[in-house]
Amino acid sequence: MAEESWHAARLIPTSGINGADEQERRATSALLAVMSAVREFGRALTQPYGAPAGTVQTYIEVPFTLGDGKSFPDGLIRVTRGQRQWTALVEVKTGSNELQSEQLERYLDIAREQGFDALITVSNEIPPMAGQHPTRIDKRKLKKVALHHIPWSEVLTVAVMQKEYRGVADPDQAWILGELIRYLEHPKSGALEFSDMGSSWVPVRESVGAGTLRPTDAAVPEIAGRFDALVRYAGLRLGRQLGTDVIPALTRKELAEPVIRTQAAVSQLAATGTMTAALRIPGAVGTLSVTADLRAARITCHIDVEAPREGRPTTRVNWLVRQLKDAPETVRLESYAAHARGAGNAELLRVVRENPAILIADPAKDLRTFRVALTSAAGTKRGRGRGAFIDSVLDAIDDFYGQVIQNLKPWMPAPPKMRSVEDAVAVEPVPAALVSTALSSQDDPVPGAAAPQPVPAVQDGLAALP
Repeated sequence: MAEESWHAARLIPTSGINGADEQERRATSALLAVMSAVREFGRALTQPYGAPAGTVQTYIEVPFTLGDGKSFPDGLIRVTRGQRQWTALVEVKTGSNELQSEQLERYLDIAREQGFDALITVSNEIPPMAGQHPTRIDKRKLKKVALHHIPWSEVLTVAVMQKEYRGVADPDQAWILGELIRYLEHPKSGALEFSDMGSSWVPVRESVGAGTLRPTDAAVPEIAGRFDALVRYAGLRLGRQLGTDVIPALTRKELAEPVIRTQAAVSQLAATGTMTAALRIPGAVGTLSVTADLRAARITCHIDVEAPREGRPTTRVNWLVRQLKDAPETVRLESYAAHARGAGNAELLRVVRENPAILIADPAKDLRTFRVALTSAAGTKRGRGRGAFIDSVLDAIDDFYGQVIQNLKPWMPAPPKMRSVEDAVAVEPVPAALVSTALSSQDDPVPGAAAPQPVPAVQDGLAALP
């Protein structure tokens, strides 16, 4: 029998999972066990929620009495450092199961009664932005207990980042964390990828095409939120490949008041049939922006690059073109000049390579910014697979980063050069009558000249006369 057909024994096997309950129980136990076994991983997951850097203890299905009934939260995390303790209840959902408001509010009451610090939920639901919770909760129950949510895709991202990039000190613990990663990446684990644009996707897309979509339609905020969630998921996915935190690019006002972002996205979708979001990638020359045009069925990714601050306009264009030597010819370049309204000239990369001057609208004006964009076809299906909108967005982001962004570097001015003796410029001698400064002791002696005479001492406020 060939060894290639043998299956390696796994610490956390996916075999034997029958039904949603078993899937949920095994995922919860695996996650919490590895959090307590791998110190760095437990710290990475709990530190953002206010836990101290201490010993992590985890438990599953801890019974609590509330009123006349008993409740069994999926898990409990306790972090201890010295005299300080931080405790959180954990509620987990796998597959397509969604968190329930009534259940979460009951657990919040238990946490408040027990003096616990937080309730952490884990599911495949991805809110449009970090810090938001996918389930509506009575805010009065959050006065003394914090509510946090982490998608399974983010759990997987944290695990990969810790093992592959940040490191785990103990080799055995690193292997244990690797087993959790293998488990979460298996389809049977229930830790699914972003896989559905929602039941309102097709009606909204058809209304956009017909020009009948209104901002007041109930389905519009849902689709706008799903798009933001998709781009956030794309950032988590890209971050796992790059080993860095790729996050949505939002303003401080949008982070403080998410409703502002939602209203802007709804208005844009209803008015233009487009949805726009952006990702901030550490080390990149700019922000990666993604625009989905539902009317034209196109996905456009673009990035704005600052032009060099010196040199002729054609020199600045060539500086950009050289960095795009491996980019597709269908990349579109746009130029923006100083003190000019809107974009200047725009052309495809294959044309600019032959004629850089085509991007220069006015040679007398300095080029300040370039926009590099790549457009691809958008899928129409709500799910995953060939012809799906989700896959078209994910592929567009990955392709644009790999073919364009990772090859772009910001312009840096050349360092100033030291002056040498040969660079000294000869000047005409100045007549003695025009010299207005006297010789100082700080001056270098002139060859052949007599040394300066000392200044007579001052006595009683008067200079001694010769």
